[in-house]
Parts: sequence; structure tokens; C-alpha cells
Amino acid sequence: MYKRIFLLIFILKFSIGFSQFQLSENAEISIVSIGPGKELYDSFGHSAFRVTDPRNNRDLIFNYGTFDFETPNFILKFARGKLPYALSVRDYQGFLNAYIRENRTFVEQELDLTYGEKTTLFNFLLKNAQPENKEYQYDFFYDNCATKIRDVLKEALGNDLTYKNGYAPEQFTFRQLIQQRLDLNSWGSLGIDIALGAVIDRTATQWEHQYLPEYVHDAATFAILNNDGIERPLVKKETVVFQSTGSNKTKPFFLFTPLAVFGVIGLLIIGVTYRDFKRNKRTRWLDGVLFFTTGFVGVLLLLLWVATDHTATANNYNMLWAFPLNLLFFPLISKTQPKKWLYRYVFFLILMLALLTFHWITGVQVFAIGFIPLIIALAIRWIYLARSLKKEN
Repeated sequence: MYKRIFLLIFILKFSIGFSQFQLSENAEISIVSIGPGKELYDSFGHSAFRVTDPRNNRDLIFNYGTFDFETPNFILKFARGKLPYALSVRDYQGFLNAYIRENRTFVEQELDLTYGEKTTLFNFLLKNAQPENKEYQYDFFYDNCATKIRDVLKEALGNDLTYKNGYAPEQFTFRQLIQQRLDLNSWGSLGIDIALGAVIDRTATQWEHQYLPEYVHDAATFAILNNDGIERPLVKKETVVFQSTGSNKTKPFFLFTPLAVFGVIGLLIIGVTYRDFKRNKRTRWLDGVLFFTTGFVGVLLLLLWVATDHTATANNYNMLWAFPLNLLFFPLISKTQPKKWLYRYVFFLILMLALLTFHWITGVQVFAIGFIPLIIALAIRWIYLARSLKKEN
């Protein structure tokens, strides 16, 4: 109880002092860009603002990438895309030390702003940091710690700030931008390719590339400020505060990668199917497991599409192999004498796999390479199952 009271008093004193803080003439504002870390969630880097004012003994980080693990129903809100993110303010040195410990490159771009522009930008950040304004609805592609840097600069500096073309000389799809920063044959990459739909397979504009901190950094180097017809670069000085040593990424042992695991599973499915073919039988438990598993995954993907606020999970054609209705029909396919119409349903599943292949070839949606063995095995199993059901009936 006493600890909570003390913490409340400390925050109150800090907030009062902070709200009365006025920038001095020699204050500086910088964009801070942090390189990728070793975990999936920090594979894409991070961005923040730094405000330093030696005269007032202030050195602060404004960080839009904060969320509270103690938020009620945290996991459910995160899954549904309803977890609020917030702008937090903390001391610079502690922020820097945390990333040095994680061996992550730390780059600072000092902005060439007039005192009036610094004051405008700083006051904008102060207003955003107020309790009633600090939270926002996070979106991985359109509203995150990196896009906030871009949007805050544009809103605070207005039409005086322009970005010249060139910071994204080769434009990629949203999915390509993700996969360039991941090992394609990794579980993180597999999960992303399964969960996110065809909406991320369109080419991102140069502006949209700035959902990644790397492009926020690059765009700043191409940004120009125009005051009364006099142009100057937005960035006046860049400093590599800390350079990571070696790579934060470790190559997983191949046998534990998705391609290897699903390769083994695929071979088992094909092996059982071949044995069934030779014996002119059907392994009912395998069909039941496959229907249940693909149906369950399909239901999850459908919920991610229609029951969440995630924009990137829409139009997910992974449901062509993970068809939700399979979950409903798995008890029927496991029976000794299944319904006659199930033959037509399995034939429909074969057509769905053909449609998936078409979507992949034409670029409508790119699928996980780790799942290729399973897709092949499912196609073989469904073809045999359709043949077997037709014979049984």
C-alpha cells in the first residue's frame, strides 16, 4: 500500500514538473533507430524520439512502442487486435543501456530544426503523452512505433516537411518486407505466413514502407525542410551510438525447422496412404486427425479474419487447405461407413488445393515454404480418400 502511494506521489511530481518544462534554445530533438534483436517480436527494430536539453538537465525518450502486460484480459485483447499501445516517456540513458545489453545497434539522427519547430514538435509530444491522449490502437502495418515517428513529424511540421523519392528504391509487398527480416524456414516466418492474409501481398508504397524503423531512418535522410523557399535537410547529424557485434540471429538446426518437421509428417501421411493403396483399405483415424487438425486451424484463421480488429488477417487463403468445415465433418469421415456425399466434399477439398496452387503461382497470396510437404501430402491423401469413398459407396 505504502509503495503504491509513494509511486503515485512520484508520478504526480514528475508529471507536474514535466508539464511545466520549456525547451531552451540549445535543446535538440532526434530520431532514434534501434536495430533488430534476437526474438521474433523485435526482429524488425524500433524507433523513438529523443529530446535532450542540457541547460534544463533533461534527456528524454518518447517511445510509442509501450504496452502494459497487466492490462485486464491482456492475451484476449492482444489476439483480437484490441490491445492499446501508448506513448511513454523515460530517461535516455536507461533506454540506451537496455538496448546495449541486448546487443542492438543504436543510431541517432539529430534533426535540423529551428527553435520554433523544436517547440512545436516537443509540445505535440507533450500533449500526446498526457494520460487522456497517450493510448492508441496499434496496427502492425499502419500505426506502430515507426509510423508514429513519420506521422508526428508530418503533423507537427506540416507542409514544410517533404520526403524526396529514393529512400525505397525497390518497392516490396508487405509480406516481402517481413520475410526479408526473417529466416524463411523458421517457425516465426511460418506462423506469420499462416496467420496473415492476402491483403499483405500487395506492393507497399514508399510511404507505407515506413512501417519498418529501417525505412523511417532512411526516409529521414531524404527529407527536406522548406522555410520561406530555403531548403535544408531534415537530418543535420547522424551518430552510431552503439554498433552491435556479430549477428543476433542464430540459424536453427535443420531437423527442428518447419520444412524438416512437416517433411517428416508429409512422408508419414504419404507412407500410410501408399500402404492403404496396396491393401485396398482406408486408415480412418488418419483421415479423422487430418480433418480435425485442418478444420481447427481453419476456424482459428476465420476468427482472426472476422472476429478481430487485425487488418492483416483478412482474405486469408490458407483456408483453402485449412477448411473450417473439416472440423464439423471429422466425426463422419472417421466412420466405417461414411455418408455417400462425403465423396463430393473430399473432391471439393481437392479443388481447393488446386485453387491454392493457382493463388500462389499468380501471386494473389504467398504461402509458407515450410508447409509445402504437408500441402503435397494432403493433396495425395485427399485424392486417395476420394477414390476410396467412391468405391465404398
